[in-house]
Amino acid sequence: MTEEILHFPTGFRWGSATAAHQVEGGNTNNDWHAWEKSGNVYASQCAGDACDWWNNAEADLKAAAAMGQNAHRMSVEWSRIEPREGVWDDEAIDRYRAILQCMIDHGLEPMITLHHFTTPLWLADRGGWENPAIIPLFERFAEKMARALGEYCDLWITLNEPVIYAVLGWLGGAPRNGKQPQSTFPPGKHDLLLTFRVLDNLFRGHAAASRALRRQLPRVQIGIGHNMPYIVPHNSKSLLDRIATFQPQRVLTWGGLEASERGRIPRLIGSRYAKELENTTDFIGVQYYQRITMAFDLASPRTLFSQHTLMPDAQVSDLGHSEIHPEGLYHLLRQTARYGKPIYITENGVADAQDQHRPAFLVNHLRQVWMAIRDGVPVKGYYHWSLTDNFEWAEGWNLRFGLIAVDPLTQERKMRPSGQIYGAICSANALAPQAIGPALA
Repeated sequence: MTEEILHFPTGFRWGSATAAHQVEGGNTNNDWHAWEKSGNVYASQCAGDACDWWNNAEADLKAAAAMGQNAHRMSVEWSRIEPREGVWDDEAIDRYRAILQCMIDHGLEPMITLHHFTTPLWLADRGGWENPAIIPLFERFAEKMARALGEYCDLWITLNEPVIYAVLGWLGGAPRNGKQPQSTFPPGKHDLLLTFRVLDNLFRGHAAASRALRRQLPRVQIGIGHNMPYIVPHNSKSLLDRIATFQPQRVLTWGGLEASERGRIPRLIGSRYAKELENTTDFIGVQYYQRITMAFDLASPRTLFSQHTLMPDAQVSDLGHSEIHPEGLYHLLRQTARYGKPIYITENGVADAQDQHRPAFLVNHLRQVWMAIRDGVPVKGYYHWSLTDNFEWAEGWNLRFGLIAVDPLTQERKMRPSGQIYGAICSANALAPQAIGPALA
């Protein structure tokens, strides 16, 4: 273990991230609640009360501040705020104001996400993101949020992981028990052409929301949270494995960035240029969880003959197929710097109920962040996923990502050792031996 103290820049944002449906509880008016009630989640679980944030977000936010965090990323639930088309719930808006004020009172700079995987039922019933009619409605929602919440926040994310959202809902799901389900997100379709139509509408929706935010907030900084796996060939010397890697890398890792930063919305072959996407972002949100190794597989035409594999010595999270690979974050940050914009790591975390991997995960990934900053990459902040255990979408309560453990039945909390380590790092604004020693013991 090095004795060197690795200092981060003054003003670096140290935070964690949450999403409304995963932590608030009581969200029963969106497409995810309907999906859960139809038995599409692990062990037929539902979000239910989640982490009870709608009643008591303040307790966990105070805990984050006590850890030394100075920022927090949250999302607003569209279906709460606009439960029916054109009908706005002022009480819900006031509740979000109270949560944001709590953040500010405790030294946590807010970052707001407008769409984090959930869509109001009234809109989902009309096709949701399949229907281009959603674009002006999302623009109107963004404008409403800017007027209602803009005084609290300068950092806004329009969309969370649009490429993954489209793929998991309209093309194919994450592996489970060695099998590839049809899809793990609503609406549960498998239609390649429809997937690209959804992507088109998502990025056009981002552009419209970006315009709405800028009309209302002159100091606003806007980005998208891009899921960016580090995708490499299983055998770098194999031409077929390199070919198998090309499309997943082009679409899953870089497709979202090429759309938001260069106006090139991905297609199965090539891309479609959309001028309206020009100058719609001010920063890039990088969300990194795993390395993915791809091998050519003649028996997998559905995935364009690409098969997700694992290296024999791969260290994996509780998800089973998600490889922990800190160096991948450094490589992605270096490559993302070519877009010439500030970068925030808006999610980075590991499913680890026993906290066996998370302490070292934190230290090793943050060391890669420090190295990227040292090498000139403009990383401005790090938001760990997540502050608390929460409802993890199709995996329900099966996966635990929190720095703070949560029992969803009793709502009891317990700080994990990784939370204490992260708190020491945040407080020091540095990776210091006394903070990271327990993680590497």
